[in-house]
Amino acid sequence: MLPIALLNSLTNIPGYQQEGFVRVHEQGDQVTSVRLNPFKKFDVSGHPFLKEAKPVLWNKQGYYLHERPMFVLDPLWHAGAYYVQEASSMFIETILEKIFPNPNEQIVLDLCAAPGGKSTLLASYFNKGLVVANETIKSRNAILVENLTKWGSDRVVVTQNDPAHFKAIPHFFDLMVVDAPCSGSGLFRKDPAAISEWSEEAVLHCATRQNRIIEDSINALKEGGYLIYSTCSYSFAENESMMDIIASLPGMKNISLEIPTSWGIVTTESPATASKGYRFYPDQIKGEGFFVAVFQKQVCENGGYYASDFNFNELTKKEKATLADQYAISANQMLINHQDNIIAVPNDLIAPIKVLLKNLYVKKMGMTIGSLKGMDLIPAHALAMSWNNSLPFGKLALDLPTALQYLRRADLVLEGPKGWQGVSYQDIRLGWAKLLPNRTNNYYPTEWRILKY
Repeated sequence: MLPIALLNSLTNIPGYQQEGFVRVHEQGDQVTSVRLNPFKKFDVSGHPFLKEAKPVLWNKQGYYLHERPMFVLDPLWHAGAYYVQEASSMFIETILEKIFPNPNEQIVLDLCAAPGGKSTLLASYFNKGLVVANETIKSRNAILVENLTKWGSDRVVVTQNDPAHFKAIPHFFDLMVVDAPCSGSGLFRKDPAAISEWSEEAVLHCATRQNRIIEDSINALKEGGYLIYSTCSYSFAENESMMDIIASLPGMKNISLEIPTSWGIVTTESPATASKGYRFYPDQIKGEGFFVAVFQKQVCENGGYYASDFNFNELTKKEKATLADQYAISANQMLINHQDNIIAVPNDLIAPIKVLLKNLYVKKMGMTIGSLKGMDLIPAHALAMSWNNSLPFGKLALDLPTALQYLRRADLVLEGPKGWQGVSYQDIRLGWAKLLPNRTNNYYPTEWRILKY
């Protein structure tokens, strides 16, 4: 049963229709949606559950599934060919198309990023820029790293910092996405157990935390930069009230969006500043509860981008020569040694990444190629997952049963040339294996293997 206090608090909020709202939660229908990776294309028409998928209106890569499948049994899910994401939150793409119609070299921050839905969307959209995905909690940060590694972009940095730490890099970002931790009422249909955890006190606690997150981090936004603020809450204190708080910050201006009425998204307005935000109700759209608003920093004090004295540990000439025998080194990348790994960093991102390394705790950056053991390259799993089309070694196609065995990190016997081989399913890479005279070594990451299904 939905909390009576929640229902009463929504009475005068735009778009709220109690009868339909209660009914859709009582019915408990589950909506499952996925977003395709545009850089890992496969035959959707032949896919067992995507071939009948219906498009999400506000995202070109988003699709609704007829029912929720066992994703763990689909190798393409493990390979990052698509991401399972709630449809309402995919609306971020529509916002990006309006505020950055021609994305190029923007530097973007996803401040509360785990598990990675919005970060992977940003990585696809700003594929010529830099996406910084931050998550404070260590366990959730590990999930974020996994999902972004599987997605495959080399123009992503993952950090693990408190929002206040971003004060160290003022006026650095062209866009900040703050999908703020919230009371979670928008996910009651998806997660009924969350109903028992909801309270008016929790709402106020979350609103206080959301306020702190914004105030602690907003100085990192450039003049002219945009803030996208979102929650999965219906509560006024976490949405309309927060719009007034953001709009009252120095230089911040609310940006209104034109949205087709046929989409069923409700426009709402804050009381003090008449800022406009957008509410998603599950009885009116196909998705879960969601709120989003957009702001622009019109003016800010002088300051901003500055040089960092952080120095990379570049590969030696000998190491580069050894690597070049097995990997096609690009002139557009700097190769560095970092924690016993060779990492390729795009040349145009060297300066901003140095600033990040100087001021923040970086967990992942660029593309990890692997490590050199003597004269041999031990390829990293991230290299197999990358969007890079020029990879070393061969490529073996696996059928479904063999691919699942590989993803379980089980013993395999593969036929092919001896030595390192990339393994793939439907022409999408899954990882690496090494074929020896009488056995095959499976190099799928142990911590990501399929344990049971």
